Amino acid sequence: MALFDDDPSPRPQGRSRRERIGWAALGIAVVIGVGFALLPSPYVIEQPGPVYDTLGVAEHEGEEVPLIEIPDEETFPTDGELNLLTVTVLGRPGQTPSWLDVLGTWFDPTRSAVPVEAIFPPGVSDADRDAQNSAAMVDSQQDAIAAALVELGYDFPRDVTVAGVLDDSPAAGVLEEGDVIAAVNGTAVHSVDELRAAVRENGPDEPANLRVVRDGVEQTIAVTPVERDDTVALGVGVRMVYDFPIEVELQLDNVGGPSAGMMFALGIIDKLTPGPMTGGEIVAGTGTIDSAGEVGPIGGVRQKLWGAEDAGADWFLAPAANCDEVTGHVPDGLSVFAVSTLDEARAIVEAIGEGTDTSGFASCPAG
Repeated sequence: MALFDDDPSPRPQGRSRRERIGWAALGIAVVIGVGFALLPSPYVIEQPGPVYDTLGVAEHEGEEVPLIEIPDEETFPTDGELNLLTVTVLGRPGQTPSWLDVLGTWFDPTRSAVPVEAIFPPGVSDADRDAQNSAAMVDSQQDAIAAALVELGYDFPRDVTVAGVLDDSPAAGVLEEGDVIAAVNGTAVHSVDELRAAVRENGPDEPANLRVVRDGVEQTIAVTPVERDDTVALGVGVRMVYDFPIEVELQLDNVGGPSAGMMFALGIIDKLTPGPMTGGEIVAGTGTIDSAGEVGPIGGVRQKLWGAEDAGADWFLAPAANCDEVTGHVPDGLSVFAVSTLDEARAIVEAIGEGTDTSGFASCPAG
């Protein structure tokens, strides 16, 4: 019997203690990392939502109905699409996406993570938030009708009406709920933005002469605005009250907020004017609007760009004030115009429909 093995190769040895500790530490780290990634985050995720053609139909109370109906006026055939865009939010307080989901937004240009309180402010109930969004949508639809009719040359009352007065404001005891503010320092105002601009031009600590209609009686009332949070204000809440010369019905369920205003206004104009405005093209867009036709910024513009691209649009109308958010996030093949007024938006769509050169219009650079 041999005392030594003839095979000189080393025998397999068990892992060293240091290796075992290293592998165990790595396993624990992986478990901790996975567990953390699956924990709820303090964010919600915005992504493209449904797209609606203002020239088309949508479901309303279980039936397919036109988004825009003008029952008692002559309307004209339309072609193509004028799409309004929406944003869907994933998550809510107490049910937020995981950190892993949030990390995924870094690699998906169609989605973005935003702090949950930016969408769901603390102290505001779901019912109150839904009511606010619904009210904003109703108001924006009324403003869209007004803007379209003004653009088409209709003349009708557009009353900037006091909806409430702050107790500690300069207007307390001077203005009353229901007052119509017709002019500031002799300049007529027909929209909330026009009122704000006139008060801002007046400046703080100097009396502003308001032409007010109260119970049908016109009078001049002096109110001295104050500056609060870098804003010159009278200290009143106002809303628009219209007396439209024709009936226009806008029907869109389960969509809140004011960002559809511009596209609804364009749709109304298209239906009330001869010839298809779009020339068969698919045009998408977003933006608030007031009765004077001023287009304002909105939220979620990046997600709306991708929603437009997914809907087949080649053209996008963005509020000029949103251009800084647009640049660098434009999907390939989508041309984005910067608009400040309804008149500009209409001119762009008509140029697209006629196939004429659009290079002279302001744009949001792609990159």
